[in-house]
Amino acid sequence: MCQLLGMNCNTPTDIVFSFEGFRRRAGLTDCHSDGFGIAFFEGKGVRVFRDNRPAALSPIGDCVKQYNIKSLNVIAHIRKATQGSVNIENTHPFMREIWGENWVFAHNGNLKDLPDMSENFCQPIGDTDSEAAFCYIAEHLKHRFRRKPSEEEIFTAVQEVTKVLASHGTFNFILSNGEWMIAHCSTNLHYLIRKAPFGRAQRIDDDGVIDFNDYAKDGDKVTIITTFPLTKNEPWVKMLSGGFVFFKDGDKIAEIIGVEKEAIDDGTLGNRQAA
Repeated sequence: MCQLLGMNCNTPTDIVFSFEGFRRRAGLTDCHSDGFGIAFFEGKGVRVFRDNRPAALSPIGDCVKQYNIKSLNVIAHIRKATQGSVNIENTHPFMREIWGENWVFAHNGNLKDLPDMSENFCQPIGDTDSEAAFCYIAEHLKHRFRRKPSEEEIFTAVQEVTKVLASHGTFNFILSNGEWMIAHCSTNLHYLIRKAPFGRAQRIDDDGVIDFNDYAKDGDKVTIITTFPLTKNEPWVKMLSGGFVFFKDGDKIAEIIGVEKEAIDDGTLGNRQAA
């Protein structure tokens, strides 16, 4: 399957430290080598980079590192294909318009026998279960609310439609409209909130080290969401199966606690030492 990476914060922040560890899992420290993508929200716009080459070896991945884009919300994905061929149209994250906003979505898992969507206005461009599921969510929300509802109503509606889709298989995902970020765990998803007092962090995948005191100031809050922890020495929170978290301005605003299950190996990572 695939792996997910998200960032939600209260001040524009670059994701280079996390992304450099994450991308190594696409061809160097792990085998998620069927393409990658990363989306940066910038105001109402979204800057998207995609490649059907492994992220660890991609010149586009190098460009992302050099560009050093600062954003309040970022979603990235490294793919290990289960459904759909390896090409650009099947590369996450996916983007759709909902209520005049850009919404971005990335999925880790495998969904089978999804509901018929042949009559929907929102149609997938590629042939992945992931994009089809996102179209199902978008169609559901647009039909339920003609105008943009409150954040609480959105969070509730996303939970309800997710339960329908999750009944078809594994459905870990990250979703954002540039103002907030929603994460859902089916098997494996972790998050970390960085805030003062800041300290040093060491990556798992290449032992790269950063001291966030050199970059952050008091009051900064940065939440990182990922399939498996990216650093060795930080207090990652493992979400439980069926759990949802709503993040805004780098903080956890709402959470639905999932249920404890035995550890599930969905083939997304070999090195588990920091779990």
